[in-house]
Amino acid sequence: MTTRRGFFKESALLGAGALLSSMPAMAGLVASGGDPVPAGPPPELTPLTGPLDLVARDEAFWRRVAVHYAQMDRITNLEAGYFGVMARSVLADYHRNIDQVNRESSLFARRDFPARLQAARERVASFVGSKPTEIALSRGATEALQCLIGQYNRVGAGDTVLYADLDYNAMQWAMNALAQRRGAVVATLEIPEPATHENVLVAYERALQGHPRTKLLLVTHCNNKTGLVLPVREIVALAKTRGVDVIVDAAHSFGQVPLSMLDLGADFVGINLHKWIGAPVGAGALFIKEGRLDAIDRAHADESASITSIDSRIHTGTTPFATVMTIPSALDFQATIGQAQKSARLRYLRDRWVQSVRQTPGVDILTPDDPAMVCAITAFRLHGRTTREANQAITRTLLEEFGLFTFYRTGLAKGDCVRVTPALYNQPADSDRLAQALKVMAARG
Repeated sequence: MTTRRGFFKESALLGAGALLSSMPAMAGLVASGGDPVPAGPPPELTPLTGPLDLVARDEAFWRRVAVHYAQMDRITNLEAGYFGVMARSVLADYHRNIDQVNRESSLFARRDFPARLQAARERVASFVGSKPTEIALSRGATEALQCLIGQYNRVGAGDTVLYADLDYNAMQWAMNALAQRRGAVVATLEIPEPATHENVLVAYERALQGHPRTKLLLVTHCNNKTGLVLPVREIVALAKTRGVDVIVDAAHSFGQVPLSMLDLGADFVGINLHKWIGAPVGAGALFIKEGRLDAIDRAHADESASITSIDSRIHTGTTPFATVMTIPSALDFQATIGQAQKSARLRYLRDRWVQSVRQTPGVDILTPDDPAMVCAITAFRLHGRTTREANQAITRTLLEEFGLFTFYRTGLAKGDCVRVTPALYNQPADSDRLAQALKVMAARG
C-alpha cells in the first residue's frame, strides 16, 4: 500500500523517471495553459465577488492566479493532491525564512522563534475556526493522526475500533496497532459504490449497530482515494449517541472546501497545511477540542509541556523553523483568492472533465456529482480494471502518450483506481485534454 511518504518510491514503478530523463530539461516555466510567464512580479489579486458559478468561469482572473505558480512546461500535473505547489510569494518568504534561520541560528531559535510559532498557531486556529489552545502544529496530517490514534486511551480489551475501506492506509495501520496493543478488535465497513448521502449514513449506522462495543471510529472527510466527501457531522452524531469517539482525517479538507471545526463536529481532527493551503512540505496540525485532552495520552510521557496543554500530546523534536514561519504567508495568499472562490474553481475544473466522460462506455467515475459529496479530487476506473498493475499502466499511458500526470490509489474494497486532482494553475483546457485522453483509451478496450 502507498503512504503519503511513499510517493516517490512507487512513482518509479510508473516509468516516469525514464520518460522524463529522455526529455529536454524542464527548466522553462509557463503560465497555465502554456502561455509565457509575464515579466516582472505576478499581478496583485483580490477575491472576485458575485455568483460562484460565474466566478469559477472567469478565465481572465484564473490566468492571473496561475502565474503565481511555477509549472513544468511539458507535463500537466493532475496529481495536486500529494502536496500543493507554493505560490511564488510564499516560496520567496520561505527562502527568506530559511536564510534568517541559517544566519541567526540558535539565537533566533531560542529567543525569537517561540513568538513566530505562536503567531502561526493563532493563524491556523483562526483559519479552521478553533481556539489556539486546541491546535498543535505537526509535520503533516499523518503525524497528527498517528498521535491522536496511537495515544487514544479509551479503548480496552474486547472493545472495537472501526474504520472504512476508503480511509487512508497509514491511518488504518495506526488503528490496527492501537487495537493490538490494547487487546481490542478491529472492524471495518465498505463505503458503497456508487455513494449517496443516504447509503453512506446507512453503512455507518449498520456498522455501529453491528459492533456495539465500538469505542473509536476513524472517519475521513475528503477522501484521498476517490475524492468522496462524507457527511462527517452526521456520522459523528450517530457515533456520539452510542458513546463512540470519532477521529477525523481532514488531510484534504481545509483549503479545498469552505469548512470549520464546528462544521465537522468532531473532538479530534488531523489536518495538512502543505496540501491545499500551500505551505512548505512538512506542515500540519492536530486539533483536540477543549475539555477532551484527557482522552489522548501525553506523547512519550512528554514533561516539557504541561499535561493540561495540547503541546504535550505531540513531540517532534527540533521544529522545522522556516516551514512554520511560512505558514502565515500561505494563509495570506489563500485569502487573496477567497476560500469559496477557490473551492468553486476546483469543482469547475473537476466537473468539466467528469461530465465529459460520465456517459462514456468503459469509464467508471467513482464519485457522485452531489455538490455536498465531492471536491476537486475524483477517481476513475477504465473497463472495470481493479488491479494495481492495470491502474499503473493507465497512469503510465496518460503520462507517456498524453503528457498528463495522475496517480493510482489502492485499498478500495472494489479495487484500485486512478486519482485525478486539479489545482489552481490548471485551466479548462487541461480538463478537456484529460477527458479526450480517457475517451481514446476507453475506445481501445
